[in-house]
Amino acid sequence: MEMKLDELGSRRIPTALAWAPYGLLALILVLSRTVPSFKAWLLSVSVGVKDILGETGISGNFQPLYLPGGILVFVCLVTILLHRMKVSDFVKAARESGGTLLGSGFVLVFTVPMVRIMIQSGVNANELASMPISMARWVAGSVGDVYPFFAPTVGALGAFLAGSNTVSNLMLSQYQYSVAQALGVSGATMVAAQSIGAAAGNMIAIHNVVAASATVGLMGREGQTLRRTVIPTIYYVALVGALAWVAMHVLNWGDPLLGVKLP
Repeated sequence: MEMKLDELGSRRIPTALAWAPYGLLALILVLSRTVPSFKAWLLSVSVGVKDILGETGISGNFQPLYLPGGILVFVCLVTILLHRMKVSDFVKAARESGGTLLGSGFVLVFTVPMVRIMIQSGVNANELASMPISMARWVAGSVGDVYPFFAPTVGALGAFLAGSNTVSNLMLSQYQYSVAQALGVSGATMVAAQSIGAAAGNMIAIHNVVAASATVGLMGREGQTLRRTVIPTIYYVALVGALAWVAMHVLNWGDPLLGVKLP
């Protein structure tokens, strides 16, 4: 069985070879997370900045070879040799996909700094609590024990606004954990509810809908897509919220890493 690639004219490649980059990507991702020596080697390459904005003590760094995005770029480069592609064809494919993702990815330029400011806002001369912790204290005092039901909805809202499950978790996980501490319930379960809700929120994230619509040729029909996906999103967050509330207030689940149940 063979697959024809229209972008490369009449040249055909076997289906197995067409799937090979996806298999290679999955293999490297699994090995990078499960083989300690390989993981350490990938993490050894780090890019960072110390004392951001002066003598603040705030630093940031990332490991390009360990990040999924870096691995994806590596596999794309390997695919040039694997499929014996012309450089011009690869450049054309990169240009087309980059143009599609530019609109949805551009928001990260503003979202990531906003997340870091929220997290690092606790670093101040007046010893004030960070923004996520301050919000958590207010919510815990205002909503009370019913809050776990709404934890997935908060995660979904973060993904809807940011267009990313990852950014939603970066922005709100500390907040969710702080609410759990203030209510005296499982922080791990609360953060899990946040993560699940953020994953559900990807179904209605504007940037994801726009990018997907552009990919499959449905530009201009984003509203119709959102009207369809919001229904399973509501069901998703409501069910997970109910399960989280039962786990915390009926089953009294504790944090698994602590090995104890909450009273």
